[in-house]
Amino acid sequence: MPSPHPPEFRRRAVELARQGDKSLVQLAKDLGISRSCLQSWVNQADADDGGKGESGRLTSAEKRELAELRRRNRQLETENEILKRAAAYFARENVLPK
Repeated sequence: MPSPHPPEFRRRAVELARQGDKSLVQLAKDLGISRSCLQSWVNQADADDGGKGESGRLTSAEKRELAELRRRNRQLETENEILKRAAAYFARENVLPK
């Protein structure tokens, strides 16, 4: 699902917020977004630019990597479960008398 606001819009909104000419509330109202949305974009931009914002916040690249690692982990867990079941099945086949 594509994000409702293009990256250029987000970057420009963050630039305007960092200039400090207007409050976040007024700027968000002028841009037609919520203050919390704008604050989130600013916080994420701060993290991406070197951690000037919240401590412990993941950068966008780290978020993408984490999502990919979680997806890969789920895939490996599924494959592992299939292999366990196959091993148990073949072990039963070899142990039981025919």
